[in-house]
Amino acid sequence: MTWAEAVPNLLIGLREGLEAGLVVTILLAAVRRTRTDDGRRVPSTPVWLGVLGAVMVAGSFAAVLTFSTDVLSSAGQELVGGLLSLLAVGLVTAMVFWMKRTAASLSKHLRGEVARAASIGAGALAVTAFFAIGREGLETTLFLWTAVRASGSTVAPLVGAGLGLGAAAVICMLLYRQAVRLNLGVFFGRTALALVVIAAGVLSYGLGDLQDAGALPGVHWVAFDLTSHIDPNAWWVSIITGVTELAPRMTVLQVVAWAVYLAVVVPAFLLAGRPTPAAVKPAAVKPAAGEPAGGEPAAVKPSDGESAAVKPEPQAPAEAPAEAPGGSRWEKVLGRRPVLVGAALIAVPALAAGTTIALLPSDGTSAAQTVTVTKDSCAKDWSSAHAGRQTIAVDNRSGKAGEVRLVNSAGAIVAEIETIGPATTADMSATLGKGTYTVHCLMSGRPETSSAAVRVTGGTAHAPSAAVRPVTVKELTGPNDAYRRYAAGVLARLSDAVSDLRNDLKGGRLDAAKKDWLTAQLDWERVGASYNSFGDAGSAVDGLPDGLAGGVKDKHFTGLHRIEYGLWHGQSADELEPVADRLAKDVTAVRDHLGDDDLAGDPTNLPLRAHEILEDALRDHLSGIDDQGSGATYPEILADVRATRAVLGELDGPVRARDPKLLPVVDRELTTLRTSLLATKTGDGRWPPPARTPLAARESVQAALGAVLEHLDEIPNLLEVPPGH
Repeated sequence: MTWAEAVPNLLIGLREGLEAGLVVTILLAAVRRTRTDDGRRVPSTPVWLGVLGAVMVAGSFAAVLTFSTDVLSSAGQELVGGLLSLLAVGLVTAMVFWMKRTAASLSKHLRGEVARAASIGAGALAVTAFFAIGREGLETTLFLWTAVRASGSTVAPLVGAGLGLGAAAVICMLLYRQAVRLNLGVFFGRTALALVVIAAGVLSYGLGDLQDAGALPGVHWVAFDLTSHIDPNAWWVSIITGVTELAPRMTVLQVVAWAVYLAVVVPAFLLAGRPTPAAVKPAAVKPAAGEPAGGEPAAVKPSDGESAAVKPEPQAPAEAPAEAPGGSRWEKVLGRRPVLVGAALIAVPALAAGTTIALLPSDGTSAAQTVTVTKDSCAKDWSSAHAGRQTIAVDNRSGKAGEVRLVNSAGAIVAEIETIGPATTADMSATLGKGTYTVHCLMSGRPETSSAAVRVTGGTAHAPSAAVRPVTVKELTGPNDAYRRYAAGVLARLSDAVSDLRNDLKGGRLDAAKKDWLTAQLDWERVGASYNSFGDAGSAVDGLPDGLAGGVKDKHFTGLHRIEYGLWHGQSADELEPVADRLAKDVTAVRDHLGDDDLAGDPTNLPLRAHEILEDALRDHLSGIDDQGSGATYPEILADVRATRAVLGELDGPVRARDPKLLPVVDRELTTLRTSLLATKTGDGRWPPPARTPLAARESVQAALGAVLEHLDEIPNLLEVPPGH
C-alpha cells in the first residue's frame, strides 16, 4: 500500500470533518440551551436524525457516482470523472474562501436557525440539522471521490479519509466537552493552503481525463514524461504523487492549469480579508426555571487570534421567535411528526440512490468474479468462467505494481489491466467464447506467474477480433533490422550533405550553406531519431541549447541546430567551420554505432518510434522549440512523415496480424497531413515559418497531425513485448 496516497484524503477528511463537526457542535449547544414556551428542554434527538439523514445523502451520492460511472465506456468514465473533478475543485475553492469570510459569524447564524426551528417543532429542528450538514457532506463526498480517482483508486486514500474523519469527530467531541483548546483560525488557514495544493493536482488530473476522453485538445502535447525513468514504487515518487496528486506524465495543459491555479488562488487567499474576531452571542432562548445562567456550552469562536474551545456563555434574555409555531400547514407537519420527518430524511436518499442505480443501463456484463494476486501466486481463485460477457475483479495483494492479463490457449490477450497498483482492486472485462483461459501476472521485479487454466464451454470459439496475441522480440527483430538498414542509407546521404555544408563554409558561401544545412537537417529527420532515442550520440548531431548553462553560446551546444543558429544570426563562416567539422565526426559515430541498443539496436523500441517521430514533431517543431532561426518547421514535419511511413512499412506484418484496420486509416491520415503541409508553401515554392502562414493553413496542419497521432498511439500498446518474451 502506498501510504503517501492517504495524505490528501486524510487532510480533506480532517478539515471537512472538523468543519461539519463544528456545525453539529454548535447545533447541539444551541439545542441544550433552548426551551419551549412551557419551559421544557428541547431534545437533541432531532439533530442527530438530521445529521444521520445528511450522512445518508452523502453516502447515496457516493454510491450513485461509483455505479453510474462503472456502466460507462472508458471514454465516458474519463469525461464524467474529469467534469466532476473540475466541479470538486470549484466547490472546495469556494469553500476555502467562504470559511475564511464567515467563520466568525457562523455560530450566531446557526443559533438563530435553531431558535426558529425549535419554535416550530422537533421535526423542523431535524430539517435544520439536515441542511446545515448536508452541504458539507456532499462537498466532502465529491472531493474525496475525485481525489481517490486521482490517486488510482487504491485502498490508501479511503483509509486516509476514514482516519481524517475519525480524528475530526474526536476533536469535536473534546472541544464540546471543553477537554481541549484549538486555535481554529490558524488551523483552517494553514490547512486551506494545503487543500489548495491538493485541489491544483485534482484540477490537472481532471483536465487530463477530459483530454483522454477527447473533450479537450492537447493530449499529445506532453510537457514531460518520466514514466520510463522512475520507479512508481519508489518511496519518494509515492510521496510526491500522493501528496500533490501530480503524475509522472503530464500534458502542457495540465502543467499550465496547475501553475495558474496556484498562482491565482494562493495570493488571493492570503490577501483576502481576515475574519474579525468577535464574541459570539447565543440565540434567543428561554431558560428553564431554576437553571443557572451560562450552564450550557456555547459555540466555537474560530478567530485567528485565540484558541477555541466550546465554552459556557451567559444566558441571553428570551426573544420572541421569528414566526409563531404552527403558522403554516408544513410547519404543523414538521412540528408534530419529528420521527416521520427524520425517517424520511434517512430513507428518501437511500431509496432515490437505489432507484437510480437500478435504472442504470446494463452493459450485459455479469457480476464480477474476484481473483487475488499475491507475491507468490497469480489468481489461485480463478476456477470457473462462462461464455459471454463478464468481469474479473483483480485484487492486488502482492505489494508491487504490475500488469495482469487474461490469455487464451492461442496465447492471445483477451483482456488486460496495463497497470494495477499495490493494494488496489481493478476490473478487466471480456467476452469469452468456447476455449481455455489463463490469468497471467507480471508484477514489478518478479517473474511472471500464471493461474490454472479454466475451460469455457458453450458459445463460439475464441473471438480473434477481441484477442491480441502478444508480440515477441523475435517477431520485431526482422522489422528492426530492416529499419536499421534504412537508417544507415539515410545517414550515408546525411554524411554527403554535411560534407557539402563544410565545403560551403570553407569557401565562405553562407547562402549555399543555408540550403545545404536544410538538406542535412531533413536527412536527419528522415532517420527517425525522435525523443532523444539515439542517446548522447544523437544529441551531439541534433541537440538544443535548452538546459545548457551558456545557452546558445555554451561549448556543449553542437550539431545541426548550432550551425542553424549561427547561419541565421549573422555568424561568420570561420566561426561555424569548426562546428561543421565536429558534426561530420558525430554523424560518423552514429553510423558506426547504429546497432547499439541505445541507438537502434533494441527491437522493442521500434513500435515506440512509430508513434514518437510525429509526437516529437508536435512537441518540438510545431511549437517552435527547436527553431533556431530557419523557420523550417513544415519541411521538417514532412520529413518526419516520410520516416514514420518507413517505420510503419517494416511493422506492417505484426500490426496487421493484430489489427488489420489500423494501418489503412493511418495511411489515409498521413496523406492528409502531407497535403496540408504542402499547402503551406508560398506561390514561389518557399516554406514560410508558421508565424507567417495563414491561420487556416496552420490549423489544417495541426488538425491533421493530431488526428494521425490518435491512431499511431495504438501501435506501442498493440506491439508491446511482455516481460519474459
